[in-house]
Amino acid sequence: MFKKLTLAVLATLTTAALADINVGVSVSATGPAASLGIPEKNTIALLPTTMGGQKVNYIVLDDATDPTAAAKNIKKLISESKVDVVIGSTTAPNSLAMIDAAVDNETPMISMAGSAIVVEPMDAKRKWVFKTAQNDAHMATALVQHMTDRNIQTVAFVGFADAYGEGWYKEFAKIAEARKLKIVASERFQRNDTSVTGQVLKIMAAKPDAVLVGGAGTPAALPQKTLKEKGYKGLIYQTHGVANNDFLRVGGKDVEGAFLPVGPMVVAAQLPNDNPVKKSALEYVAKYEATHGKGSVSSFGGHAWDAGLLLQNAVPQALKKAQPGSVEFRRALRDALEGTKNLAGAHGIFNLTPNDHQGFDQRARVMVTIENNTWKLLK
Repeated sequence: MFKKLTLAVLATLTTAALADINVGVSVSATGPAASLGIPEKNTIALLPTTMGGQKVNYIVLDDATDPTAAAKNIKKLISESKVDVVIGSTTAPNSLAMIDAAVDNETPMISMAGSAIVVEPMDAKRKWVFKTAQNDAHMATALVQHMTDRNIQTVAFVGFADAYGEGWYKEFAKIAEARKLKIVASERFQRNDTSVTGQVLKIMAAKPDAVLVGGAGTPAALPQKTLKEKGYKGLIYQTHGVANNDFLRVGGKDVEGAFLPVGPMVVAAQLPNDNPVKKSALEYVAKYEATHGKGSVSSFGGHAWDAGLLLQNAVPQALKKAQPGSVEFRRALRDALEGTKNLAGAHGIFNLTPNDHQGFDQRARVMVTIENNTWKLLK
């Protein structure tokens, strides 16, 4: 009797030890944000297939830059694939659309979107949500500093008519007001618009010293191209949402001279050797380019890589408390993610707390300009 019981217990333990970790992923691999989502999708394929000695399965779905599709994706990942954690999505609107399902099923979610609204203000829902992209407020501070250093007094804003654009305007306006920088015009456009002539003409009528484009990916090139076409001579700023080669390709000569804040990974080779992010950033760049070719890496793939690093750090801790496939494991994984300290990622050093589920400081940003169709670090 005792022998049979012992064998039964051992069999149960062996089965539990072999439980896989299922990671659900929803990215915008098609649609207006495809230039962001494709490198994220490519990066997921580079993440480790074991963590803490357990096999990891990645189930990747495309949400086509559509919040409704993103919401359907996370529900499918949870109900059909029984995922332990979700990485996604690419954009702020899509990430926001996914939160309810994550909370309802107590499934931790790691967004790759830039808007602070994804994780702020902290509440019962956002308790389950983390993010790897720098917050818009974090980057806006660097932009305003650059503007005031150049004695810019008036600025116009033209951004997406969605959570990304509104989040950026809110944070930028708050910091600009504090620094006595006057916003003289504020316009919006859709990600799939083919013309912003009306918005640009209104901006030019206000005669701003500088213009900030609050967009992401290739659609953000349109306002700058139109400003140049209409003869605007002031400074033009972009957000970190454009830091990929597709933006440079689409923008061409019209985006030359733009200023923007980016994660240090974008200019990893140009960083001084004592930069604490350089080593981890170069590691990701080397791995991505070994698969996709020299010069193929983008800022957005780095956010997916950092999501993988967060999991690699948190999974072993969660496994000490519960097995994958259980709500206890998901809870333990959430707690472990929240406790991340001094983790060097491709874009910065993660220090998460119960009130900060992004966890970056000033080491996660640098200012660059576009020169000769590439990113040049500003000293």
